[in-house]
Amino acid sequence: MTNASSLEDLDRQYFFHPFTHARDHELSGPLMIDRGEGSTLVDVQGRTYLDAMAGLWCVNIGYGNGEMADAMAAQTRKLAFYHTFASMGNEPVARLAHRLVTDAPGDMAKVFFGNSGSDANDTQVKLVWYYNNVLGRPEKKKIISRDRGYHGVTVMSGSLCGLPGMHKGFDLPLPMVRFARSPHLRFEGLLGETEEQFVSRLATELEDLILAEGPETVAAFIAEPLQAAGGVIVPPATYFPAIQAVLRKYDVLMIADEVVTGFGRTGEWFGSTTFGIEPDLMTVAKGITSAYVPLSAVLVSAPVWDVIASGSESYGLFSHGYTYSAHPLAATAAMTNLDIIQRDGLMGQAKTRGDYLGARLRSAFEGHPLVAEIRGHGLVGAVELAESLEPLRRFEPRGKVAGALVRRARELGVITRALPNSDTISFSPPFVVTEDEIDQMVAGCRQALDDVCRELGLA
Repeated sequence: MTNASSLEDLDRQYFFHPFTHARDHELSGPLMIDRGEGSTLVDVQGRTYLDAMAGLWCVNIGYGNGEMADAMAAQTRKLAFYHTFASMGNEPVARLAHRLVTDAPGDMAKVFFGNSGSDANDTQVKLVWYYNNVLGRPEKKKIISRDRGYHGVTVMSGSLCGLPGMHKGFDLPLPMVRFARSPHLRFEGLLGETEEQFVSRLATELEDLILAEGPETVAAFIAEPLQAAGGVIVPPATYFPAIQAVLRKYDVLMIADEVVTGFGRTGEWFGSTTFGIEPDLMTVAKGITSAYVPLSAVLVSAPVWDVIASGSESYGLFSHGYTYSAHPLAATAAMTNLDIIQRDGLMGQAKTRGDYLGARLRSAFEGHPLVAEIRGHGLVGAVELAESLEPLRRFEPRGKVAGALVRRARELGVITRALPNSDTISFSPPFVVTEDEIDQMVAGCRQALDDVCRELGLA
């Protein structure tokens, strides 16, 4: 039997990790997770951790759910795989597509399945380009994203990210991508500016950007209902209605990236409902299966679908898709996962636990001299640190303090995450998290902040 140290050596020597400092990892090695149950993870050494991030915003029903395991095993025995090219179908996929279209906001008509949020957003751009080609608008191809947005890591979806670290070394972003301001009033608002004035300014800036580029060249605007990896940035209530008024004026499609917010994370089934978005296209992943197996989906509204379908007259086959598009095992996992969330009232629990998390974060962190903002919505929260509050000034280089805090929290048995391009730690626990576990998560992170401040001489 392979012991823990030799497993760590195998990982350190041979595994190319995503989002990891390559040279440091070769020296330090991994934290090897062995198993999980509910909100708790156990490493190969037997140490336990509370997972305040549900993996990467995704294990919504918690770890070790036996019902999911049984459903996936049964589907594996019945039909482990068959492709969906050339009009081939299967029962789990047909039922899931119907369910998604039925539950989604707006006038959704069709679902295209992929494997990750990244490939789904890549698909979105191809759909937008195809749509405009069918309409005879070959110049209408630019995509507007937002500063601090996160949309994936393919060449296209990575380009859509408004985070500089996603571009460095990769020759990104691609030249057809533009960026609008993030709706983060605390750091982007002008002195004395009200929320309403801030929203009006952002809508005006978007319109000015579209006019400067030429409306005939701007095809779509992509946005997360709340910006997750970019800092848990919650938009003002009137933000999306104001933005969409501009988009409609210039015939620009709205892509809602619901990879994090879909299926209950905001306390409603979709973040688009929470924040007043009426999407033309929608991306989902992560919570669709609670990450038990990879699956993503692109939801296409009826008006967009009508144009795409008519393209077959000019282009023939719709030549896009993946070997694993609409995988029957993934569709079974999604149906079972959504059943569990609905039957067990986990969406409502996410809301009540989210309210409790927000209250505990405010109680633990408000008034600390380095805490610039505590924010969140539903079962998502964040604490942003700054070098100075008056005047408001971030740490430079960014990320050092939050990174040290996350490392110390892990030593204390809590897994949280330092978000990029700021000193922000995030919370997005499984929907099944208990109030006692939230207490422990928050207390561990506050203790970590105190320890890091002493270590770095900050407070």
